[in-house]
Amino acid sequence: MSEPAPKGVKSSLPGQPEVTHRRILKIALPVVLSNATVPILGAVDVGVVGQLGEAAPIGAVAMGAIILSSIYWIFGFLRMGTAGLVGQAAGADDHAEVSAILTRAMLVAGAGGLLLIVLQIPIFAAAFMLSPASAEVEGLARDYLQIRIWTAPAAIAVYAATGWLVAMERTTGVFWVQLVMNGLNILLDLWFVLGLGWGVEGVAIATVIAEITGAALGLWLCRDAFSHVEWRNWVRVFDRSKLKRMALLNVDILIRSALLMAIFSSFVFLGAGFGDVTLAANEVLIQFTYIVAYAMDGFAFAAEALIARAIGQGNIRRLRKSALMCSFWGAVTCTSMAVFFAIGGPWLIDLMTKSPEVQADARIYLIWMVAAPIIGCAAWMLDGIFIGATRGSDMRNMMILSAAVYVGAVLVLIPAFANHGLWAALVISFAVRGVTLGLRYPALERSVQAQ
Repeated sequence: MSEPAPKGVKSSLPGQPEVTHRRILKIALPVVLSNATVPILGAVDVGVVGQLGEAAPIGAVAMGAIILSSIYWIFGFLRMGTAGLVGQAAGADDHAEVSAILTRAMLVAGAGGLLLIVLQIPIFAAAFMLSPASAEVEGLARDYLQIRIWTAPAAIAVYAATGWLVAMERTTGVFWVQLVMNGLNILLDLWFVLGLGWGVEGVAIATVIAEITGAALGLWLCRDAFSHVEWRNWVRVFDRSKLKRMALLNVDILIRSALLMAIFSSFVFLGAGFGDVTLAANEVLIQFTYIVAYAMDGFAFAAEALIARAIGQGNIRRLRKSALMCSFWGAVTCTSMAVFFAIGGPWLIDLMTKSPEVQADARIYLIWMVAAPIIGCAAWMLDGIFIGATRGSDMRNMMILSAAVYVGAVLVLIPAFANHGLWAALVISFAVRGVTLGLRYPALERSVQAQ
């Protein structure tokens, strides 16, 4: 990094590299590759217990993994908030704050993980009340959860480390954390379950070891933060104004994310009302949306890092250039995905399900998966832009508005158009989020100019 500017003078930061397509791709592509390892791990988890020849272990692992993923997902705000705050500190050439933010994030991860361990009994009881299962499946799932919960601090710490690495544009490190963590998990799954016969407990123990290893590797990759003594300057770390800013940002992001999850969860529940075949068809097609999200993450992360640095510099030109260039790649990705789904969608449906009824039903609604990437592109990219700008209140408010419009669309369109109406309501929520965040973008730029 360049030397800090004299007091009272905005640094032009000549040492900061220019925003280029090469720089954007260097940030984005490792994230896309790391995301590709996630569904592979899920398939192996289910596959190894499937070799036991019984249905209950498969259901137990699936249920246990979903419960913990949903709980840990709550702490996703830690990755996003850390990325924005660290990126802005790095842009301002504030080495001390770059280190202190990581310490704060790790303390939140540790405290949150310990709280989950302490409250595991009521949390798991509530989860099984919401998702009842047979006594056998629930018993095995409890065994799985009671093993995995002990690494909650490590699992959440990975979010903090990932946010710091994204902000520092070290997404190759993010790739290695995911590759090592998921690769080790897969190898241990095979050994513990198929080799040693440990069953569901073997899957849980494999994940425990992988999560601890991933957290340790993430901290090692963030070691530059610990080379600066300010990481343990407790007066700075516990600075009231900095803690308040972090807390408010994280709460806003949490509310935004909870509403987004509620929209997708309600989509599944409402789809169940149209019968098992349509429910299955919707589940197949919603995977297309997840594929787009995995691909878009890379460019949204690039926007987070570059926008945050531009704001830290107070450089409006770089902010606008970063937003436009990252959005260009996002648009290319979404358009490519839409074309792929239009041409290869039927083949992909047949690959994901062998049921002729589900295949036929999914084809009826495939048009929505062609439309979703195009209509949702702005929402995905603006999320990254606003995270980098740490404009959590805007993200929260626009998500509240889009959720309200979604509810209204569901009430009006489902009675008139059945499952087509449900898909239309989901896609409309994407559009509303994109349009409303877009309308707030000029205020974002004005706030930087006013600094």
